[in-house]
Amino acid sequence: MVSEILLIALGAVCLITGLLGSIIPALPGPPLSYAGLLLLHFTERVQFTTTQLVLWLLLVTLTILADYMLPVLGVKKWNGSKWGNIGCIAGMIAGIFIIPPWGLIIGPFLGAVLGELLFAGKKAPEAFKAGFGAFLGFILGMIFKLSVCGWFIFCFIKALIAGPDSP
Repeated sequence: MVSEILLIALGAVCLITGLLGSIIPALPGPPLSYAGLLLLHFTERVQFTTTQLVLWLLLVTLTILADYMLPVLGVKKWNGSKWGNIGCIAGMIAGIFIIPPWGLIIGPFLGAVLGELLFAGKKAPEAFKAGFGAFLGFILGMIFKLSVCGWFIFCFIKALIAGPDSP
């Protein structure tokens, strides 16, 4: 009984931390929220189906991929060149190490702008447009992560309310 309450409490903490992690780049939001669902699954109160667990894991994987791909796609959509994309990726990687966690937000923008200015020979307005695309991609990724974590919180609460007889 005590261990079950502890698992439910830890699961709730993981879900809330995961939701915060969708906004704060240093925390892995959806994976933490998924861990919260797994903790609830390991109680006697709720048993999710294998299909649910696998689909949720695929959704988490998709959010991780989107988190890295959307800024690059944003550069491309806003007429950035391959140099803007390379700069976006380099800025993302450098941002992680230079000014964590905010480097994940600023890095792709600056990388795309610098890639366009220095290597593609574009003028500042075009370069900033590509940088804006990277930033917009980051924001879309954040919205996606928030949505997934919100859905996981809903599933957690719904399963707790429904009790042990339903997934």
